[in-house]
Amino acid sequence: MSQRLDAQMAFLMEADKLKQVLRATTLADGTRAENSGEHSWHIALFALVLGADAPADVSVERVIKMLLLHDIVEIDAGDAPIFADHDASAQAAKEAAAATRLFGLLPPDQAASFRALWDEFEAAQTPDARFAKSLDRFQPPNQNLAAGGGSWVSYETRYETFEARVGTKIKRGAPWLWDWLQPKAEAWFAARGKL
Repeated sequence: MSQRLDAQMAFLMEADKLKQVLRATTLADGTRAENSGEHSWHIALFALVLGADAPADVSVERVIKMLLLHDIVEIDAGDAPIFADHDASAQAAKEAAAATRLFGLLPPDQAASFRALWDEFEAAQTPDARFAKSLDRFQPPNQNLAAGGGSWVSYETRYETFEARVGTKIKRGAPWLWDWLQPKAEAWFAARGKL
């Protein structure tokens, strides 16, 4: 039992480093950048609150688990802001290596289970993963709207880029959330001549 607990605690202490990874999105009040630990907690809460309206084939419990784990790889790979230009293949390779290292700290049964959830989230092929991906894309725009534009301003984002990089993923797993968000975002971009 001691070895198992040692491994679990090693993972949990390493996971604390996620709080040091800064994201492009600010807090809703715009006072500072959000960190990835805060983001993971917040979208897990989104799942708990908004999951009541998820499709019947979605397991909110599994979605929450995915969302708590999905960005853990940023400890090694860093955050890749959605509106920044970066090499997606190179980032994916860094994230896969990070997943191997980080989940490998856990006892084998948990390592396999957590890695499987992370892989499922990344593939976005199951109803749970599609809903989780939708929430991962839904939370930041709401914070940007609350903060007067946030990362949209920083990256000089236009509406068509926002719709392509964010809207398509939200629509795929949670179309009712896109229906709610889209007019608000479109109005923000239109008011700034960014349609």
